[in-house]
Amino acid sequence: MMQRETSTKQGMIPYWVKIVILFFLGWLLIYAARYILSPVLGGIQQEFSLSKSQIGLIASYNFIAYTILQIPAGILGDKIGKKKILVPGFLLFGIFTVVTGLMPTYAFFITAWFMVGAAQGTFYGPQYALSSEAIPEHRITIGSAIINSGMAFGTSIGYFISTYVYLEYGMSWRIPFFIVAALIIVVGLFMWKVIKEKPAVATNAEAAATAEPAVKFKMSSLFKNRNLLMAYITIFCSIYGFFMILTWLPYYLEHERGLEGGSIAYVASLLPWAAIPGSLIFSYISDRMGRRRPVLLVMLPVAFLATASIVYFDSMPILYTALIVYGVFGKISTNPVLVALVAKTAPKEAYSTAFSVYNFIGMTSSIISPYAAGYISDKTGSLTLAFYLAAGLLVVGFIAMLFVKEEKPERKVAA
Repeated sequence: MMQRETSTKQGMIPYWVKIVILFFLGWLLIYAARYILSPVLGGIQQEFSLSKSQIGLIASYNFIAYTILQIPAGILGDKIGKKKILVPGFLLFGIFTVVTGLMPTYAFFITAWFMVGAAQGTFYGPQYALSSEAIPEHRITIGSAIINSGMAFGTSIGYFISTYVYLEYGMSWRIPFFIVAALIIVVGLFMWKVIKEKPAVATNAEAAATAEPAVKFKMSSLFKNRNLLMAYITIFCSIYGFFMILTWLPYYLEHERGLEGGSIAYVASLLPWAAIPGSLIFSYISDRMGRRRPVLLVMLPVAFLATASIVYFDSMPILYTALIVYGVFGKISTNPVLVALVAKTAPKEAYSTAFSVYNFIGMTSSIISPYAAGYISDKTGSLTLAFYLAAGLLVVGFIAMLFVKEEKPERKVAA
């Protein structure tokens, strides 16, 4: 027991708490960087003379690079060390964010933003593998939810930085890139100092009890596992709508709902702020139940209704309500529950790879959705159909969850 305590605590703060805080900040800055882009799309469009499809390609190229790096980063993390992949990648993320803000043409800009996505792509698999190793099992979902809530904070902060710097104060659309890049590099240096490669979270007796002969891992085994496969399908469907909404929501609010300036940031931020309590509440419920499927079978249909309602009703109060409800029940809140399902099911010797495949499949939809939404808008003159498509995919995710099999947790009997 002494070995466990000395390895998981440093001073007054347990190691796993430090990890949760750092990875929370990591996701905050990844999402802040992504969504400083959305409010300045009009300025980029004007400066580089772009169509809506070309605007959508900016986000899609970033997500292509991010997605391509998922599986290689996960495999390398398992082979040579998760920290060795995560920390250099995060520092390069900050450097390329600066470079993006300096680019003089659309071709150079989109190339630099592609490199930002590639650097971000080293984060997901190693991060969730490191946190799943460090966080005690009975706190894994709530710990993942706190880490995951960085996405919500980052989305809102990115919106506000970009909206106020560019739309409210009339500064260059390039300035937000420099602000966020400085913060990324600072947090990356803290990660380099704090993260340990393999914290011991089990006693010697526990390690001996769970020790098994080494088995050669095969990637195909992940897709033969029913629960993992259903989780992969569900995250694809969930992420499609999430990135479509976050990429295009400020543009939609400005051009199809008539909002201006700072009000766009406030309305767009309803979604990520609502996701914070939603993520924590549903993660707590999931941990208390010891099961993920029942929680997801409630969340996905409500997220479907909220997504469709954003464009179905003309009423602004209903729009606000739909954004809040989507925030509570949508991707940010479902992700920690799905992460817990993957953590419970994935082979321990390939944690980083399993999480990277999970995110690779999910982020494949993020490549498609920004461009698809822009294409639909070019063809129809509106983003309405793009929102309905995103809602329809949530139905597919709900159906996938019906096929998940979970054993009921054993009830503890009082001694």
